[in-house]
Amino acid sequence: MKKILITLRDITETGGGERVCANLSNALSDSYEIKIVSFHKKEDYITYSLNPNISVEFLSKGAQRSSNLFKRFLNKTIIRVFLSLKASSLIKRYKPDIVFCNDGTFMPIVKTKGIKYMRLWHLNAPKKKKKVFGRYDSLVVLSEKQIDVWRQYHRNIKVIPNFLVEMPDKITDYTQKTVISAGRIDNGDQKGFFRLVDIWKIVQDDKSFADWKLRIVGSGPQKEVLEEKIRQLNIADSIEIKPFTSKIEEEYMQASIYAMTSKFEGFGMVLVESAAYGLPAVAFDINAGPSDIISDGESGFLVPDNDLETFAEKLKTLMRDEDLRQRFGIKSKEIVSSRFSKERIIEQWKSVFNYCCPLKKEPSFRKAK
Repeated sequence: MKKILITLRDITETGGGERVCANLSNALSDSYEIKIVSFHKKEDYITYSLNPNISVEFLSKGAQRSSNLFKRFLNKTIIRVFLSLKASSLIKRYKPDIVFCNDGTFMPIVKTKGIKYMRLWHLNAPKKKKKVFGRYDSLVVLSEKQIDVWRQYHRNIKVIPNFLVEMPDKITDYTQKTVISAGRIDNGDQKGFFRLVDIWKIVQDDKSFADWKLRIVGSGPQKEVLEEKIRQLNIADSIEIKPFTSKIEEEYMQASIYAMTSKFEGFGMVLVESAAYGLPAVAFDINAGPSDIISDGESGFLVPDNDLETFAEKLKTLMRDEDLRQRFGIKSKEIVSSRFSKERIIEQWKSVFNYCCPLKKEPSFRKAK
């Protein structure tokens, strides 16, 4: 059985990258021996459940994030280098077939001969090639959107989207007058919640939608700032912010439209998840992700980036027409079911692993010392 060692910043965090890591590890653990090496440990427990045959090793205790500028500098430089070297030492001892970097925390400064190093890139392509790309044998990206750019950065690019862990039998109730959006409310406002609130103000200025609600599911350092903006716009009665939940499917089932206002994405897993419950979506046509998931005018709407007025109009088009919500929602479920099933995507991963690394006999992680 091939051995795959997966590195990431902190498996105990609640972000999308951590969820992807857990889902992928679980799906692969039936066919491969999986070991996760987490650089940090913010929480005492791992939020996203892992199969019992997956081993996890932490390189340090505590969180990497800090508001102290000096500590942040240390974390990104000296501590990161130290932990990367520590991880390299583990890799040399465990001798996996593949080192799979779920994010950019691990720097493969020292590589072990005979081991393939792969990097999964969760976001859109950077503006210029990063020097570290040359340290990987292959890069895996989630979308075809910027494939021409990626091919300029690396000779071996694979496109494998995220997958649905399972396709639910349930479908939402389209009579519900709730629009939902989910994600971390972070300092950079990647998910675009501040412009979502501006869009919702435009919607609420039309009194015919006064009985509709916007629900934002997420937590983060900018939550209070976002709440203050909502109060200033005098739309607090129509917006609810709920904390992060590992049972996000329950939130999808209490809404009839999904709104994605992200400034950038690598894929947009929430679009796939919400579509699996039959939610039509409105999203900005950003790099990358939404255009791979939404069929414009058939399962939802794609809007030019930062065109808030058009976004509001597309929301209102769905909000005023229950039949349209249902028709788009059923189509969205069909699309994600055919394109993003676990079985289909895992076969793509297996094909990549088997191609880059033929089977060899090595001691298991559990026997390595």
